[in-house]
Amino acid sequence: MNSAPADPQTVADAAALLQRGDLCAFATETVYGLGADATNSGAVLKIYETKGRPRFNPLISHCADMEMAERFGNFSPLARRLADAFWPGPLTLVVPLKPDAGLSDLVTAGLDTVGLRVPAHPMARDLIATLGRPVAAPSANPSGKLSPTTASHVRAAFSGAVPVLDGGPCQNGLESTIIAIVGDTVTQLRAGALAREDVEALLGHPIALAAPNAAITAPGMLKSHYAPNAALRLEVTAPEPGEAYLVFGPAPAHDGPVLNLSASADLREAAQNLFSHLARLDASGAKSIAVAPIPHTGLGEAINDRLERAAAPRNR
Repeated sequence: MNSAPADPQTVADAAALLQRGDLCAFATETVYGLGADATNSGAVLKIYETKGRPRFNPLISHCADMEMAERFGNFSPLARRLADAFWPGPLTLVVPLKPDAGLSDLVTAGLDTVGLRVPAHPMARDLIATLGRPVAAPSANPSGKLSPTTASHVRAAFSGAVPVLDGGPCQNGLESTIIAIVGDTVTQLRAGALAREDVEALLGHPIALAAPNAAITAPGMLKSHYAPNAALRLEVTAPEPGEAYLVFGPAPAHDGPVLNLSASADLREAAQNLFSHLARLDASGAKSIAVAPIPHTGLGEAINDRLERAAAPRNR
């Protein structure tokens, strides 16, 4: 890859990059994805190489519509019910992989299941439809680092070495919720931009949660993930002098860098701001970022999940 490739100006330009086996970052309603043709192993390998991503961590395949998704995954009536309710949108469904469907083994990490999603961002669906095949796309950032919610975040993360189709700021700012369907059992593998309560309201009963030590069967299950360079301290009501402070709700006086996820304590606004605010505080040069308590209800479950992974011990 050239050190400074030209950014595609149109969906057709971006689709041409993917068609010839190159990478192209693009916007979804959740975060920007680092896209490759999901049927091209050479292209998918570039995702792992560019991100520095562990090979055992599977990728989500983004589809233009339900018809495309059904070419690659087996959808039970229960899985179809969830897809009908929440697609297009920030829900990834892990379903049995169709034999000989044509997806690269690197996408599924050798598993017999596949994570599929139909994104809500019109430009993303247009790009996938123009390519005519699913697009494998983890977040467009080095593995374990903060997820990007603008095109400029992607350019900064990879020093301009990855072409970006600019689709504007991401609406949700938080990765998709990942749910696996095995028989009649529905399990949330990763909290995300679709609140678990919304899924449970549709089904009429609680759903299972993946065990903390569960085998990695979907993206975002690594213990240390989404991390800034600065150390993170959670549930902090009194930050130390000079420490950066990520606030939620009313902001106390503090002599260090301060950003507020949502002055009105709106969890949706907080989710949209999470990664961009962490990136800005990280860029302030502070050695540590203190994070105010955030409720664990609704989208707070996903926000706290990302923060706990960002604060986890890192293998460096």
